[in-house]
This record gives sequence, structure tokens and C-alpha cells, in this order.
Amino acid sequence: MRTRWGSGEVMAATVRESDLTLAEARSVAERVTDPELPMLTLADLGVLRAVEFDDSGALIVSITPTYSGCPAMAAMRDDLVRELRSAGFERVEVRVQLRPPWTTDWISARGRDALSRHGISPPGRAPAGPVALSLGPTRRAVTCPLCGSTDTEVASEFGSTACKALYRCRSCLEPFDHVKEI
Repeated sequence: MRTRWGSGEVMAATVRESDLTLAEARSVAERVTDPELPMLTLADLGVLRAVEFDDSGALIVSITPTYSGCPAMAAMRDDLVRELRSAGFERVEVRVQLRPPWTTDWISARGRDALSRHGISPPGRAPAGPVALSLGPTRRAVTCPLCGSTDTEVASEFGSTACKALYRCRSCLEPFDHVKEI
């Protein structure tokens, strides 16, 4: 008998006494913040994929990395385990779920608003299909989160973290991070 709550929906094979506990576990996991983007929860970032009990009663939390080799995964795991154990869950396991791969489309509207409020340009829609690697600045219009102008340019494909690029606004002249579309 397995109960699972994933992607914001309750899916239960049977109703059991632990359903309330599962909702509590999901609530705790949803409040854990991203170590690189602390204005976002793991739920708003879209990396929190599922919270469930296995057949032995252990709590299993599944997360998806934003990209292969994401250095924040260990911190995410440790933060989830710490917060869930603090809430009274004794047996907690965090699993990495690679399929489907994470996409910036999974960032919630609340998460996109939080990024903008903190001076980080949120990503647009993720590209569909194969994407060619470019050797020059991108041609896509990126909006400055500080003044709202789309007259921006890439200053560096390498931002403060690997998932961000550094842009400069030609209107207000301020630099800002932009979350890369994945």
C-alpha cells in the first residue's frame, strides 16, 4: 500500500491514517528554499517532484536537478532531510529523479515574481526541441527586472551561478542576472 503526493496532486491507492502526515510532510518540503536562489522555495523552482511513503513507512522525497552536475543538489538534500526530521519525520530519504528533465517552465508564477522582485530576470519559455549552441550574444529580448526595459545585452554567459547569465541594461545601465532557459 503506497501513498504518493506528487506535483501538487493527491494520488492514493488506499486511504490510510498517514494521509494527514503526508500532507504535513509535503507542506514542510514545500517551504525549503533553494540554496542559490533563496527567494525561491524548491516547490516554486519546480525541483520538488514528489513526497511519498514507501511500503516500510519511510518518507521518500524526489527532486530533479535544474541541470546535470548542479552543485546545489547536496545542499537541497541536506536541507530537506534536516527540515523534515525537525518536523518529526524520522526516516527520510531524498532521491534524485532525472526523468522528465527539469525545465524553466516548471518555475511557478510566484517564483517568477520573486525572482523579478529580487533583481533577477526570470526565464522565458524553454526552447522546444534541439537547441543550437551559440558563440555570441543571444538575440532573445530579456527584460531588465530593475526598470522594465528590453534594451538589454549579454555581458557574460556566466552569471553568479551556472544557471544564470549576466546581462546589462542599456536604459538604466545596471547589470542583472538572468535565469537561463532550459
